[in-house]
Amino acid sequence: MSLPEEIQDEKIRIENALWGLFISDALSMPAHWYYRLDYLKKDFGLIDGYYDAPHPHPESFMVGNGYHPNIEKAEELGRSYDILHEHIRFYDTSYNHLNIRTAERAGEHANAMPVLNERYHYHHGLKAGENTLGANLVRVLMRSVNAKGSYDPDSFLEEFVAYMTSGINSDPYSEIYIRAWFENYSKGISPELCAEEQRSVWSIGSHGGIIRPLVLSILSNEPFKGIGEAILHQQLTHRSENISSALSVLVPLLHALIKGHNPQETIAKYAKRVRLIEIRGEELSRTYREHKGPGNIPKAKMWKIHTEYSNNYLKVDETLEKYSDEEIIGKLFSTACYPEHGLPLLLCLLQRNNAEFKASVLANANAGGDNVHRGMILGLLAGATANEIPDELKSGLIAYDELQNEIKGFVDLITAVQ
Repeated sequence: MSLPEEIQDEKIRIENALWGLFISDALSMPAHWYYRLDYLKKDFGLIDGYYDAPHPHPESFMVGNGYHPNIEKAEELGRSYDILHEHIRFYDTSYNHLNIRTAERAGEHANAMPVLNERYHYHHGLKAGENTLGANLVRVLMRSVNAKGSYDPDSFLEEFVAYMTSGINSDPYSEIYIRAWFENYSKGISPELCAEEQRSVWSIGSHGGIIRPLVLSILSNEPFKGIGEAILHQQLTHRSENISSALSVLVPLLHALIKGHNPQETIAKYAKRVRLIEIRGEELSRTYREHKGPGNIPKAKMWKIHTEYSNNYLKVDETLEKYSDEEIIGKLFSTACYPEHGLPLLLCLLQRNNAEFKASVLANANAGGDNVHRGMILGLLAGATANEIPDELKSGLIAYDELQNEIKGFVDLITAVQ
């Protein structure tokens, strides 16, 4: 029995949205966390396709990131704690000696970094068209849903733990939320309560917490329930007010685009619901540098920096008329990992490029900063507006064959319950 034409069109848009996520992730990966666009242009010129992760990364401060599980308690409980495996050499942990030393403070945020030749790319070793850990955890979610025939939080958490402790992850970069989650897990905390709070660790409020919940919201077929499902899933790994606020805008926006609403009008409409943060762009970067890195800013002040909003809302078309791309990217809105900056930025990038798929995802890749996680969100939205996704971008993904099956199974499940 064939699907009604309206449902068939929505099915195509959902498929394209999911392909958009994985394509945007892989396109952005080589230039992830390039804050200075002159560095990005020097190493890549203009990103127009898939590239290997280069070495060295001029602004990388992955080396020395901390991961300190309670090994004694984890072993007593029979809980696996090694989530780093072959990538452990890049981290300061409670079960390995870090041989690479930080030597100076540099970069956009004045964080501690090694000498240039030891500034390993966050995704060191990944090849052109290969997806990052963030995208592969979306696959973990989709496989969990496909296997159960519905979403089950406990099943996802089991699959999440199994994936992270299996040693099959090829991406060195584990976001701080993953490391904090497994530190709590190693202490014996119940899995559904292991998520760290943004109030304790400011970077918990990051783009990475939006991606899987936004994908999961599509299962609900309508935004009201979708927001609830998204925030429920978010709380498993990110206890963050900023992420929940972003989802309250992004879920209905994505659903409207899947329904076929006019992209430019819809983006402008939902952008007006985005309240702008008080400290933006260059001022945020300057504040970080003045304190010699964000880790030196007192927690109360850090909370205020990331949660004190102005009385202004995003008028995306007016912003694009008033500012050039050079002014918007980094100066007006920070390209860092925070959704209070990244949400208005990605909406501007989409609108500037008329939500045309390839132009939008490449604009995001070439904007640098947290282009990977911001880009997966943008890729979902841009893909949902596309009639088709270029075949060469899909087939250029290393996991193309597996993704075909996983995306098809997920989308078939969605349309089956409509």
